Amino acid sequence: MIERTTGLVLRTYPLTETSLIVHWLTRDAGRLGTVAKGARRPKSPFRGKLDLFYLCEFTFQRSRSSDLHALREVSLQDTHEVLRRELTYLQQAAYATRLIEQVTETQTPVPGLFELLAGFLAHLPLQPPRPQPVLAFELKLLRELGLQPDWANIKFSAATPALLRQLTEVDWPALPALSFSKEQLTETRQFLHGFLVFHLGKIVRGRSEALVSIGE
Repeated sequence: MIERTTGLVLRTYPLTETSLIVHWLTRDAGRLGTVAKGARRPKSPFRGKLDLFYLCEFTFQRSRSSDLHALREVSLQDTHEVLRRELTYLQQAAYATRLIEQVTETQTPVPGLFELLAGFLAHLPLQPPRPQPVLAFELKLLRELGLQPDWANIKFSAATPALLRQLTEVDWPALPALSFSKEQLTETRQFLHGFLVFHLGKIVRGRSEALVSIGE
């Protein structure tokens, strides 16, 4: 049976000289891997449609013997091209996708996490590179996982808990209006580092680069 869904490309790598493996985070089917046969050929119908962070509607056929399913058709919806014009955007997007891979199991629907990543990628290029979107992504991810910190029992400087609640709760368009001091950003970064390690076991590669502007 052919299935249709919408997904974001998390990573790609060659399978053979002509075929490509594509890993997705999808709205309906969770995180899954597909094989795009012939995708590396110059005249492939997949040509120009499969790259990091691309948003696509696609069809696939599940394999009975493998976690890699057959990719059938792809309709490209958004390339997130602006992300490729600024290194920090790419570093932040890459960190977010690695974090998604860390906390998800394959073929388990996670519509909330799909919407979170889609919103994050769309928001990043709408303002100059800053650490706030990454911290907000981490907090929103923890909320989706049911791991939201209990702010009342954590010692912060006076105004920080209210700002952290706002980072967790506000929609992406409202995020630029939040004002943080460098000290509050550092405090938040350090707390979330320990919190993520405690609950997820480790910090995935790339957090330092994603938060470089506050001295990670």
